[in-house]
Amino acid sequence: MATRDIYETSFDEDVQTNSSTNPCPECDGRVTTNSVETICEDCGLVIEEQRIDHGPEWRTHDQDQRKRTGAPLTAARHDRGLSTEIGRWKDANGNELSGRKRQQLSRMRREQTRGRFQSKAERNLAHGLGEVRRIASVLELSSSVRDQACQLFRSAQTEDLLRGRSIEAIAAASVYGVCRCNGHSRLLDDVVDAARVEQSRVTNAYKTLNTELGLPAQPVRPSEFIPRLASELDVPAYIRQRARRLAEQSESTGVASGVKPSGFAAACLYKAGREEGQWLTQAEVAAAASVTATTIRSHRDTLEDQVA
Repeated sequence: MATRDIYETSFDEDVQTNSSTNPCPECDGRVTTNSVETICEDCGLVIEEQRIDHGPEWRTHDQDQRKRTGAPLTAARHDRGLSTEIGRWKDANGNELSGRKRQQLSRMRREQTRGRFQSKAERNLAHGLGEVRRIASVLELSSSVRDQACQLFRSAQTEDLLRGRSIEAIAAASVYGVCRCNGHSRLLDDVVDAARVEQSRVTNAYKTLNTELGLPAQPVRPSEFIPRLASELDVPAYIRQRARRLAEQSESTGVASGVKPSGFAAACLYKAGREEGQWLTQAEVAAAASVTATTIRSHRDTLEDQVA
């Protein structure tokens, strides 16, 4: 039985099949040629294989967004990831470079560094995006959140919000603002610890971004901090669930409005631990939430009045 009778064939717009007048050298069967290879339809012998790929060189199937092959563009780099890296010690094959070649590459690398930025604004953008990437790496944020923070920093520079402010503060505020917009339970203290700037500057920079750019940041609820604090305090799952119910009940009644959400979440964990027989100290719960023990006691009394 011939190969064409065994395998099901269908129309493929990317494959153009042409019949050849030359018979198969093995069985004298019919020979066809497509964009990949020349085969015999009777015995399946591959007579010739085309090593050149004649297919499209686009990276996407969307006709309106076709781009050429290569690394994808990223907002985390000032040049969108189109920069060139010059090696130091080895060539592309892994062989050691001679001293003369290393000196030549060193001069090329120096000239590339000098001509990397076309203006002071581009230099500030590169410095700010590097700071955003560093903070996102320390906080172990995802690449999508990092790219959003970089895009927010670009928007801040476009709106001329960097004038008179620290680049590091705007970078840290961009990371914190994106975390707020995506609902991530990140404290401002966590971002400040990863940044190289004072907390007051980061706070002022975030207020500026929120006011001038209109960030869609929603109010943070205490229940969002329960998993993070419970994981840090290493409490069992049943205490975490009880604390989450307390926090959600307080949110529905409006008791948790106008308070620091991390402190109220820590108080919920503290009360849930006492109810379930696991005595968490006020000091360790307050340290995990970056609040004082007095705040924990105050919110605990509020929760007890609510339950009563």
